[in-house]
Amino acid sequence: MFSFLLLLIPIAAITGWYFAGKKERYEVGSKNGMVPKDYLLGLNFLLNEQPDKAVDIFIKMLEVDSDTVETHLALGSLFRRRGEVDRAIRIHQNLIARPHLVKQQRMQALMALGQDYMRAGVLDRAERIFLEVVENGGETSASLHYLLDIYQQEKAWEQAVVIARKIELATSESMQTNIAHYYCEQAIASRLENDTDQARWFLRKALTIDKQCVRASLLQGDLEASENRYKIAIRFYKQVKIQDPDFLTEAIVPMAHCYEKLAALGEFITYLKECQALHVRISVVLLLAEHVLREQNASAAIDLIAEYLRYHPSLRGLQRLIELQLLQHEGEDKKNLHILQDITVSMLKNKPIYRCHQCGFSAKTLLWLCPGCKTWNSVKPIHGLEGD
Repeated sequence: MFSFLLLLIPIAAITGWYFAGKKERYEVGSKNGMVPKDYLLGLNFLLNEQPDKAVDIFIKMLEVDSDTVETHLALGSLFRRRGEVDRAIRIHQNLIARPHLVKQQRMQALMALGQDYMRAGVLDRAERIFLEVVENGGETSASLHYLLDIYQQEKAWEQAVVIARKIELATSESMQTNIAHYYCEQAIASRLENDTDQARWFLRKALTIDKQCVRASLLQGDLEASENRYKIAIRFYKQVKIQDPDFLTEAIVPMAHCYEKLAALGEFITYLKECQALHVRISVVLLLAEHVLREQNASAAIDLIAEYLRYHPSLRGLQRLIELQLLQHEGEDKKNLHILQDITVSMLKNKPIYRCHQCGFSAKTLLWLCPGCKTWNSVKPIHGLEGD
């Protein structure tokens, strides 16, 4: 409460300053050297810890004209930033209700009120306000971006595509990455409804819009694999390495399943060796080690991983190396290896696997839309000692 009272003191000061400059409107009060009665009443509410009533009084006194619109907007913005959304809404609604605002001022007030409703989570009202602003040509770019945020939160992907295209027209900003993901989202929804033809159509649209859309290739591969079309699935999975090798790990695991179903693991091993020659990844080495373990023995698999770790330290690689070593040791040596295994497991347990390249947000699952900075396709697998 005390901090809120401190906030209202500047409001009272602004109000007092304003009316001091307008004292000709208060002839009776000025003749006697007195301040307006409502001003004293507002201060009384303030001092008696009744801030809601004080706000009402000061807003009422600070009559809306061309000199005070900016003050109202600033106060409303201040309340919104402090989380006092109800008060911000009241101030901005009071502004909009005034009949003599010029168009620019009304658009500013509407934009502020739309942001209030977004902060309050009342997205339908915010949507209507931003649509009105766009329709009237006020702050089009900002309004469109707010609308895009709303449709993303509501998972209204069709509307999101429409708004993203309007943003491109209004600002020349490329929205290809966003639009491709909106089509991917619609493809996922179609699959949930068992409409695979519609899902394929959406994925084709995504790859037409953005040829580098890794997500669309992975989803297309998963779709084909689910219908036992393994060769087609492999073709889509292989696109990932060309689109963005950072996501290679996401493709090779489901690809291994497809090659296994085709009884063509030899081709898969050849592909993994090609990948490893161009893109050093512990996940590729571990898959190769599993093949060596099956076809040869644990010692050969250990040598393969150890050779990789010599030049590319990796906790995941060390963990698997210890597991293989446990197969070859007994007694005290095995006990010590178990200690090392527990340490590596503990170190990896809470380590993130993915990180946003824009804001640094970290996660253990792949998120195509970063929850931190709201950027599409910015979250990628972590590489290096603690990653792939």
